[in-house]
Amino acid sequence: MAGPSWDGHAFGMLNASESLPMKARVIKMRRIWLKTHRWAALGVGWLLALIALAGSLLLIAQPVDRLAHPRLFKSEPIAAASLAGAPSMESIRRGLTAAFGSQASFTLRPPRAPDESMWVIVRSPSWSGTVYLHPATGLEQGRRGEYEGAVNLLFKFHSALLLEDTGKMILAWIALSYLALLISGLVLWWPKRWPPTLNIELHKGLLRGLFDLHRTGGVVLGLLITVSVATGAYMAWRPLSEFVTTLSGEKPVKPPKVTVAGTKPSATIPLDNLLASAQARFQEDRVGYVQIPAEPNRPIRIRMRLAEDPHPNGLTSIWLHPTTGAVLAVNRWNELDLGARAFSYIYPLHTGKLGGLFLEVVTFIVGLALAMLGISGIWLWWLRRSRIRIKNL
Repeated sequence: MAGPSWDGHAFGMLNASESLPMKARVIKMRRIWLKTHRWAALGVGWLLALIALAGSLLLIAQPVDRLAHPRLFKSEPIAAASLAGAPSMESIRRGLTAAFGSQASFTLRPPRAPDESMWVIVRSPSWSGTVYLHPATGLEQGRRGEYEGAVNLLFKFHSALLLEDTGKMILAWIALSYLALLISGLVLWWPKRWPPTLNIELHKGLLRGLFDLHRTGGVVLGLLITVSVATGAYMAWRPLSEFVTTLSGEKPVKPPKVTVAGTKPSATIPLDNLLASAQARFQEDRVGYVQIPAEPNRPIRIRMRLAEDPHPNGLTSIWLHPTTGAVLAVNRWNELDLGARAFSYIYPLHTGKLGGLFLEVVTFIVGLALAMLGISGIWLWWLRRSRIRIKNL
């Protein structure tokens, strides 16, 4: 039998000496794998490609956005003489509550560099988004709605398909479908002779070039793409981490409860005192976020970024009573349950922060590769379909 043609892949090719029933069974199995690969790609592969493309664009768009909008992200230095009248964190909180109402929750992100602004993520019935404040004066420098701007839209699409919790669940199932694409693609590619050839014949026509790019790219980058897809699904859908904790046999670490209902935010202990209490426990480490819930009977959470924590925002939590300021619990990042503890590595691995600039570049390339695999696969299907339709005319 002549050597296999490019569209009748080596996986399905048998020598002439092999029996016809065996040939028929192998051809039938190959057709099943091919249909699995094709319909998984046409069903959700295109959406997976768009999600990956949005992720790669985010890696570039976020730093560009900061450069393009210094009004939001940069704060001009204030003379030392003017700092005497700097507002307290408590006055900032009260101002936010007055502006957005008592039903609003706030997540404060203190500056992480001398010239950075303070970010306040607002969730309220009337408005949701981010307010940017000058850390020394408390004056607002600007604000953005939750879905305002290209970066916010890219992030919302990449992380939840613009569908909030429903989108996160869909993302997890789409990530699972990638396993079907990967396994079926490997089966279709699997050569009879090793080492395999990974040639890309671009000079033999568009269809052949696309086929080689799609096949070789999927094989060479399949593992890296799997890591990116799996970590993204893990972050998107909380039940996955809960499932990991259950499998490990550990008890999930849950936020403490405030047994005595607190009072209105205006009567709570000053926020500056709470921050000082948290900072006293980890004097050498910085505050990552301060999460102030709208409900007065829920604890305030202060997230600390410990030096040894690989998570760039920190996962160590100090839970404080909103009225008395008592420390209800301290959860170090490396003492959380396995499902939650894994986020310290999964988040920076997915975003590329774990390995510095090199891994960020790799993450960008992997996202583009997954997008191109989706595009090339659908293009191949369309070209072949068009050729068959023309032949049947």
